[in-house]
Amino acid sequence: MKLTDLDHRPLVVAAVTPLTESGATLDLEAVAPYVAFLESHGADGVFACGTTGEGVLLSLDERRRVTAAFRDAVSGALIMHAGAQNTADTVTLAAYAAEIGADAVAVIPPPYFALDADALIAHFVAAALACAPLPFYCYAFTARSGYPLPVEVIRRIGASVGNLAGLKVSESPFERVEPYLGLGLPVLIGSEPLIADAIARGALGTVSGMAAAFPDVVRTALDAADESSSIRLRTLRSAMEASGQFVAATKHVLGIRGVAVGHGMRAPLRGLTSSEASALDAAVAEFLAPAAA
Repeated sequence: MKLTDLDHRPLVVAAVTPLTESGATLDLEAVAPYVAFLESHGADGVFACGTTGEGVLLSLDERRRVTAAFRDAVSGALIMHAGAQNTADTVTLAAYAAEIGADAVAVIPPPYFALDADALIAHFVAAALACAPLPFYCYAFTARSGYPLPVEVIRRIGASVGNLAGLKVSESPFERVEPYLGLGLPVLIGSEPLIADAIARGALGTVSGMAAAFPDVVRTALDAADESSSIRLRTLRSAMEASGQFVAATKHVLGIRGVAVGHGMRAPLRGLTSSEASALDAAVAEFLAPAAA
């Protein structure tokens, strides 16, 4: 499935990874019901093992297994996040995505070491070639990689491979998003409050972490792409981030909505305290009342 072929703005959900209550093992049986919930509330696809999916905390085998489970369950697009700390692991995951019939691969710059342009290009080109001809997305998220993905690096990657298909851009504020919109590539926005501004400047759609728990809210806002929808998304994101535990908050809300993904978190991430959970319940009540699952 090509996101550019849709007759509407694509909503790709940056999905959580269902784990057992201890967080130590995958809960693969929870994947299909979770995907059914997402698709019934407007999702066009799933972004597996990204930030919201705790991807970098999972082993390579776990990332392969949970992505395969998502592939079996997702009727729309499946983008596998193959970003890893080193090039060899990234290449392994990218090649696996092609093997199981994913629709695209995305890679974020490896965290910790701030790579220069030549090192970044070599890393991304190796990943893109490993999954070719599968569509390949560069993933820009300075807050998680620790350093930016320069526009010129993306241009050089595109000149080196034939399958650079687009970008996932989770930068903020909007001034940091704008340069990527000028590359002539489809852009999927990661920061939901910036969706309207980005759509107005030619962005294709969104890969949304908030949609992991609120696909209906993000779907409505993406379709409207106006100031009032931006305000609503900003309010919701503030509520989800208030505890500093966004992924745990997402799993908590899914539990409220009757989606059995469990509250387990992969250490060193933690779950919500009782007071954090109570505060979250109150903050998101208005978003749940009109659109309960």
